[in-house]
Amino acid sequence: MRAPAFWSDPDGLAGRLLAPLGWAVGAVTLARMAKPGADAGIPVICIGNPTVGGSGKTPIARLVASRLRASGRSPVVLLRGYGGSLAGPVLVGSDATAAEVGDEALLHAGGGPTIVARDRLAGARLAAVSGADVIVMDDGFQNPALAKTLSLLVVDGAHGLGNGLVLPAGPLRAPFAPQLARAEALVVVGAGRAGDGLAAAAAAAGRAVLRASLRVDPAISQWLDGRDVLAFCGIGRPAKFAETLGQAGARNAVLRPFADHHAYGDADADRLLAEAGRTGLPLVTTEKDAVKLKGSPALDALAAAATVVPVRAVIDDEAALDRLLAGVRRPPDV
Repeated sequence: MRAPAFWSDPDGLAGRLLAPLGWAVGAVTLARMAKPGADAGIPVICIGNPTVGGSGKTPIARLVASRLRASGRSPVVLLRGYGGSLAGPVLVGSDATAAEVGDEALLHAGGGPTIVARDRLAGARLAAVSGADVIVMDDGFQNPALAKTLSLLVVDGAHGLGNGLVLPAGPLRAPFAPQLARAEALVVVGAGRAGDGLAAAAAAAGRAVLRASLRVDPAISQWLDGRDVLAFCGIGRPAKFAETLGQAGARNAVLRPFADHHAYGDADADRLLAEAGRTGLPLVTTEKDAVKLKGSPALDALAAAATVVPVRAVIDDEAALDRLLAGVRRPPDV
Protein backbone atom coordinates (compact mmCIF):
# COMPACT_ATOMS: atom_id res chain seq x y z
CA MET A 1 0.00 0.00 0.00
CA ARG A 2 1.01 3.64 -0.40
CA ALA A 3 0.58 5.86 2.65
CA PRO A 4 -2.16 8.46 2.18
CA ALA A 5 -1.06 12.08 2.42
CA PHE A 6 -3.25 12.82 5.44
CA TRP A 7 -1.18 10.42 7.57
CA SER A 8 1.47 13.15 7.62
CA ASP A 9 -0.95 15.99 8.44
CA PRO A 10 -1.70 16.37 12.17
CA ASP A 11 -4.52 18.81 11.39
CA GLY A 12 -6.05 16.90 8.48
CA LEU A 13 -9.83 16.46 8.39
CA ALA A 14 -9.64 12.85 7.17
CA GLY A 15 -7.50 11.84 10.12
CA ARG A 16 -9.85 13.47 12.62
CA LEU A 17 -12.89 11.80 11.05
CA LEU A 18 -11.24 8.37 11.13
CA ALA A 19 -9.76 8.78 14.63
CA PRO A 20 -12.62 6.92 16.43
CA LEU A 21 -12.05 3.91 14.21
CA GLY A 22 -8.34 4.18 15.02
CA TRP A 23 -9.12 4.08 18.73
CA ALA A 24 -10.96 0.79 18.23
CA VAL A 25 -8.17 -0.68 16.11
CA GLY A 26 -5.58 0.38 18.67
CA ALA A 27 -7.52 -1.19 21.54
CA VAL A 28 -7.77 -4.49 19.68
CA THR A 29 -4.05 -4.44 18.85
CA LEU A 30 -3.03 -3.67 22.43
CA ALA A 31 -5.27 -6.47 23.73
CA ARG A 32 -3.63 -8.88 21.31
CA MET A 33 -0.15 -7.73 22.31
CA ALA A 34 -0.96 -8.40 25.98
CA LYS A 35 -1.44 -12.12 25.36
CA PRO A 36 1.45 -14.30 26.61
CA GLY A 37 3.78 -15.55 23.89
CA ALA A 38 5.17 -19.05 23.51
CA ASP A 39 8.69 -19.91 24.63
CA ALA A 40 10.87 -20.36 21.55
CA GLY A 41 13.49 -22.26 23.54
CA ILE A 42 16.14 -19.73 22.52
CA PRO A 43 16.21 -15.94 22.96
CA VAL A 44 14.16 -13.81 20.58
CA ILE A 45 15.24 -10.30 19.61
CA CYS A 46 12.41 -8.44 17.89
CA ILE A 47 13.07 -5.49 15.60
CA GLY A 48 9.72 -3.81 15.12
CA ASN A 49 8.18 -0.46 14.41
CA PRO A 50 5.21 1.32 15.96
CA THR A 51 4.01 2.47 12.55
CA VAL A 52 3.48 0.82 9.18
CA GLY A 53 6.31 1.04 6.66
CA GLY A 54 9.33 3.16 5.99
CA SER A 55 11.21 3.33 9.30
CA GLY A 56 14.46 1.52 8.44
CA LYS A 57 13.51 -1.60 10.37
CA THR A 58 15.08 -4.13 8.00
CA PRO A 59 18.50 -2.41 7.86
CA ILE A 60 18.50 -2.33 11.68
CA ALA A 61 17.59 -6.03 11.80
CA ARG A 62 20.45 -6.78 9.40
CA LEU A 63 22.82 -4.78 11.57
CA VAL A 64 21.72 -6.60 14.73
CA ALA A 65 22.24 -9.99 13.10
CA SER A 66 25.68 -8.87 11.90
CA ARG A 67 26.71 -7.65 15.37
CA LEU A 68 25.59 -10.93 16.88
CA ARG A 69 27.62 -12.92 14.37
CA ALA A 70 30.65 -10.72 15.06
CA SER A 71 30.35 -11.53 18.77
CA GLY A 72 30.38 -15.28 18.12
CA ARG A 73 26.64 -15.90 18.27
CA SER A 74 24.67 -17.97 15.73
CA PRO A 75 21.58 -15.92 14.85
CA VAL A 76 18.82 -16.90 12.48
CA VAL A 77 16.63 -14.14 11.07
CA LEU A 78 12.93 -14.94 11.21
CA LEU A 79 10.30 -13.06 9.23
CA ARG A 80 6.89 -13.58 7.73
CA GLY A 81 8.05 -13.26 4.14
CA TYR A 82 5.58 -10.59 3.12
CA GLY A 83 4.76 -10.77 -0.57
CA GLY A 84 6.01 -14.34 -0.93
CA SER A 85 3.89 -17.38 -1.75
CA LEU A 86 5.49 -19.82 0.70
CA ALA A 87 3.83 -20.15 4.10
CA GLY A 88 6.86 -21.96 5.55
CA PRO A 89 8.52 -22.58 7.81
CA VAL A 90 11.33 -22.76 5.27
CA LEU A 91 15.04 -21.95 5.35
CA VAL A 92 15.67 -19.49 2.53
CA GLY A 93 18.01 -21.07 0.00
CA SER A 94 20.30 -19.49 -2.55
CA ASP A 95 17.84 -20.33 -5.32
CA ALA A 96 14.83 -18.72 -3.63
CA THR A 97 12.94 -15.95 -5.40
CA ALA A 98 11.15 -12.89 -4.08
CA ALA A 99 7.91 -14.34 -5.42
CA GLU A 100 8.41 -17.29 -3.06
CA VAL A 101 9.81 -15.73 0.11
CA GLY A 102 9.46 -11.95 -0.29
CA ASP A 103 12.08 -9.31 -0.99
CA GLU A 104 13.21 -8.70 2.60
CA ALA A 105 13.97 -12.38 3.16
CA LEU A 106 16.37 -12.37 0.21
CA LEU A 107 18.22 -9.38 1.69
CA HIS A 108 18.64 -11.14 5.03
CA ALA A 109 19.64 -14.44 3.42
CA GLY A 110 22.60 -12.71 1.80
CA GLY A 111 24.08 -12.23 5.27
CA GLY A 112 23.22 -15.46 7.05
CA PRO A 113 20.58 -18.12 7.79
CA THR A 114 17.05 -16.82 7.29
CA ILE A 115 13.69 -18.49 7.87
CA VAL A 116 10.34 -17.48 6.43
CA ALA A 117 7.28 -18.57 8.38
CA ARG A 118 3.79 -17.17 8.65
CA ASP A 119 3.50 -19.24 11.84
CA ARG A 120 6.27 -17.60 13.86
CA LEU A 121 6.34 -20.33 16.52
CA ALA A 122 6.89 -22.97 13.82
CA GLY A 123 9.61 -20.77 12.38
CA ALA A 124 11.28 -20.44 15.77
CA ARG A 125 11.28 -24.19 16.24
CA LEU A 126 12.95 -24.63 12.87
CA ALA A 127 15.55 -22.02 13.85
CA ALA A 128 16.32 -23.91 17.07
CA VAL A 129 16.82 -27.26 15.34
CA SER A 130 18.90 -25.52 12.65
CA GLY A 131 21.53 -24.61 15.24
CA ALA A 132 20.58 -21.03 16.07
CA ASP A 133 21.30 -19.77 19.57
CA VAL A 134 19.28 -16.57 19.08
CA ILE A 135 16.48 -15.43 16.78
CA VAL A 136 16.38 -11.98 15.19
CA MET A 137 12.79 -11.31 14.25
CA ASP A 138 12.26 -8.70 11.52
CA ASP A 139 8.82 -7.29 12.37
CA GLY A 140 6.25 -9.05 14.52
CA PHE A 141 6.43 -6.67 17.49
CA GLN A 142 2.63 -6.50 17.65
CA ASN A 143 2.29 -10.28 17.14
CA PRO A 144 2.05 -12.20 20.44
CA ALA A 145 2.95 -15.63 19.06
CA LEU A 146 6.48 -15.60 20.52
CA ALA A 147 7.72 -14.24 23.83
CA LYS A 148 10.39 -11.63 23.16
CA THR A 149 13.62 -11.41 25.12
CA LEU A 150 14.55 -7.98 23.74
CA SER A 151 12.49 -5.62 21.60
CA LEU A 152 13.82 -2.63 19.67
CA LEU A 153 11.29 -0.18 18.25
CA VAL A 154 12.49 1.63 15.12
CA VAL A 155 11.24 5.06 14.02
CA ASP A 156 12.24 7.41 11.22
CA GLY A 157 13.77 10.59 12.60
CA ALA A 158 12.26 12.88 9.97
CA HIS A 159 8.79 11.35 9.71
CA GLY A 160 8.33 10.19 13.31
CA LEU A 161 4.78 9.00 13.95
CA GLY A 162 3.21 11.00 11.13
CA ASN A 163 -0.02 12.56 12.40
CA GLY A 164 0.20 10.49 15.58
CA LEU A 165 -3.05 8.61 14.93
CA VAL A 166 -3.79 4.90 14.70
CA LEU A 167 -4.76 3.02 11.55
CA PRO A 168 -6.69 3.86 9.44
CA ALA A 169 -6.58 7.47 10.70
CA GLY A 170 -2.76 7.47 10.73
CA PRO A 171 0.28 5.22 10.46
CA LEU A 172 0.43 3.98 14.06
CA ARG A 173 -0.40 0.31 14.62
CA ALA A 174 -1.49 1.13 18.19
CA PRO A 175 -1.03 4.10 20.56
CA PHE A 176 2.67 4.83 20.90
CA ALA A 177 3.15 4.99 24.67
CA PRO A 178 1.82 1.46 25.37
CA GLN A 179 3.93 0.11 22.53
CA LEU A 180 7.04 1.81 23.90
CA ALA A 181 6.31 0.33 27.32
CA ARG A 182 6.72 -3.17 25.83
CA ALA A 183 10.12 -2.38 24.28
CA GLU A 184 13.55 -2.08 25.83
CA ALA A 185 14.91 0.51 23.41
CA LEU A 186 13.95 3.01 20.74
CA VAL A 187 16.08 3.29 17.61
CA VAL A 188 15.79 6.62 15.79
CA VAL A 189 16.98 6.39 12.19
CA GLY A 190 18.11 9.69 10.69
CA ALA A 191 17.88 13.26 11.89
CA GLY A 192 14.74 15.27 12.44
CA ARG A 193 12.69 17.13 15.05
CA ALA A 194 10.12 14.34 15.15
CA GLY A 195 12.78 11.81 16.05
CA ASP A 196 14.29 14.13 18.64
CA GLY A 197 10.92 14.42 20.36
CA LEU A 198 10.40 10.67 20.39
CA ALA A 199 13.92 10.10 21.70
CA ALA A 200 13.24 12.50 24.58
CA ALA A 201 9.95 10.73 25.36
CA ALA A 202 11.64 7.33 25.33
CA ALA A 203 14.44 8.52 27.61
CA ALA A 204 11.89 10.00 30.01
CA ALA A 205 10.13 6.63 30.06
CA GLY A 206 13.37 4.91 31.03
CA ARG A 207 14.02 3.31 27.67
CA ALA A 208 17.42 3.12 26.02
CA VAL A 209 17.71 5.38 22.96
CA LEU A 210 19.95 4.55 20.00
CA ARG A 211 20.57 6.99 17.15
CA ALA A 212 21.23 5.47 13.74
CA SER A 213 21.69 6.52 10.13
CA LEU A 214 21.62 4.83 6.74
CA ARG A 215 24.90 5.03 4.84
CA VAL A 216 25.34 4.42 1.13
CA ASP A 217 28.23 2.23 -0.03
CA PRO A 218 31.22 4.62 -0.46
CA ALA A 219 31.94 3.55 -4.04
CA ILE A 220 28.33 4.18 -5.05
CA SER A 221 28.33 7.46 -3.16
CA GLN A 222 31.35 8.59 -5.16
CA TRP A 223 29.60 7.60 -8.40
CA LEU A 224 26.45 9.51 -7.35
CA ASP A 225 28.30 12.71 -6.49
CA GLY A 226 26.88 15.58 -8.57
CA ARG A 227 24.71 13.34 -10.76
CA ASP A 228 21.07 13.65 -11.73
CA VAL A 229 19.44 10.21 -11.50
CA LEU A 230 16.14 8.50 -12.24
CA ALA A 231 15.27 6.64 -9.04
CA PHE A 232 12.61 3.97 -8.65
CA CYS A 233 11.62 1.99 -5.57
CA GLY A 234 8.76 0.18 -3.89
CA ILE A 235 9.43 0.76 -0.19
CA GLY A 236 7.35 1.96 2.74
CA ARG A 237 8.37 5.61 2.30
CA PRO A 238 9.79 6.16 -1.19
CA ALA A 239 10.79 9.75 -0.40
CA LYS A 240 13.30 8.31 2.05
CA PHE A 241 15.21 6.78 -0.87
CA ALA A 242 15.38 10.17 -2.59
CA GLU A 243 16.61 11.74 0.65
CA THR A 244 19.28 9.05 0.99
CA LEU A 245 20.45 9.68 -2.57
CA GLY A 246 20.73 13.39 -1.89
CA GLN A 247 22.69 12.79 1.30
CA ALA A 248 25.01 10.52 -0.69
CA GLY A 249 25.79 13.31 -3.15
CA ALA A 250 23.22 13.04 -5.95
CA ARG A 251 22.37 16.48 -7.33
CA ASN A 252 18.80 15.62 -8.18
CA ALA A 253 16.81 12.39 -7.89
CA VAL A 254 13.76 12.16 -10.12
CA LEU A 255 11.64 9.71 -8.13
CA ARG A 256 9.29 7.13 -9.60
CA PRO A 257 7.66 5.51 -6.54
CA PHE A 258 5.78 2.23 -6.34
CA ALA A 259 3.80 0.67 -3.51
CA ASP A 260 5.73 -1.12 -0.79
CA HIS A 261 6.79 -4.65 -1.86
CA HIS A 262 5.68 -3.90 -5.44
CA ALA A 263 6.01 -6.86 -7.79
CA TYR A 264 7.56 -5.40 -10.95
CA GLY A 265 6.15 -6.40 -14.33
CA ASP A 266 7.19 -5.94 -17.93
CA ALA A 267 5.11 -2.77 -18.28
CA ASP A 268 6.99 -1.19 -15.36
CA ALA A 269 10.32 -2.15 -16.88
CA ASP A 270 9.41 -0.84 -20.33
CA ARG A 271 8.18 2.48 -18.90
CA LEU A 272 11.28 3.04 -16.75
CA LEU A 273 13.69 2.07 -19.53
CA ALA A 274 11.87 4.35 -21.98
CA GLU A 275 12.06 7.30 -19.59
CA ALA A 276 15.75 6.68 -18.95
CA GLY A 277 16.39 6.57 -22.68
CA ARG A 278 14.39 9.73 -23.30
CA THR A 279 15.97 11.77 -20.49
CA GLY A 280 19.46 10.31 -20.49
CA LEU A 281 19.28 9.86 -16.72
CA PRO A 282 20.89 6.76 -15.19
CA LEU A 283 18.48 4.46 -13.35
CA VAL A 284 19.06 3.72 -9.66
CA THR A 285 17.15 1.53 -7.23
CA THR A 286 17.35 -0.13 -3.83
CA GLU A 287 18.65 -3.59 -2.96
CA LYS A 288 15.13 -4.53 -1.91
CA ASP A 289 13.80 -3.69 -5.37
CA ALA A 290 16.74 -5.13 -7.28
CA VAL A 291 16.12 -8.68 -6.03
CA LYS A 292 12.76 -8.65 -7.84
CA LEU A 293 14.08 -7.62 -11.25
CA LYS A 294 14.21 -11.04 -12.88
CA GLY A 295 12.01 -13.51 -14.67
CA SER A 296 11.54 -11.92 -18.10
CA PRO A 297 13.68 -10.23 -20.76
CA ALA A 298 12.22 -6.83 -19.89
CA LEU A 299 12.97 -7.20 -16.18
CA ASP A 300 16.43 -8.56 -16.95
CA ALA A 301 17.06 -5.48 -19.12
CA LEU A 302 15.93 -3.19 -16.30
CA ALA A 303 18.19 -5.00 -13.85
CA ALA A 304 21.15 -4.59 -16.19
CA ALA A 305 20.46 -0.89 -16.66
CA ALA A 306 19.85 0.03 -13.01
CA THR A 307 22.59 0.80 -10.53
CA VAL A 308 21.81 -0.70 -7.14
CA VAL A 309 22.37 1.61 -4.17
CA PRO A 310 23.21 -0.52 -1.13
CA VAL A 311 22.70 1.05 2.27
CA ARG A 312 23.67 -0.13 5.70
CA ALA A 313 22.54 1.02 9.10
CA VAL A 314 25.15 2.58 11.35
CA ILE A 315 24.58 3.05 15.08
CA ASP A 316 26.20 6.12 16.58
CA ASP A 317 26.97 4.27 19.83
CA GLU A 318 27.77 0.68 18.83
CA ALA A 319 28.88 -0.13 22.38
CA ALA A 320 25.40 0.68 23.67
CA LEU A 321 23.85 -1.68 21.13
CA ASP A 322 26.37 -4.39 21.99
CA ARG A 323 25.54 -4.06 25.69
CA LEU A 324 21.86 -4.61 24.93
CA LEU A 325 22.65 -7.65 22.80
CA ALA A 326 25.09 -9.07 25.34
CA GLY A 327 22.26 -9.23 27.87
CA VAL A 328 20.33 -11.63 25.66
CA ARG A 329 21.55 -14.89 27.12
CA ARG A 330 18.65 -17.01 28.25
CA PRO A 331 15.23 -18.09 26.97
CA PRO A 332 12.41 -15.67 27.78
CA ASP A 333 10.25 -16.20 30.85
CA VAL A 334 6.69 -17.04 29.91
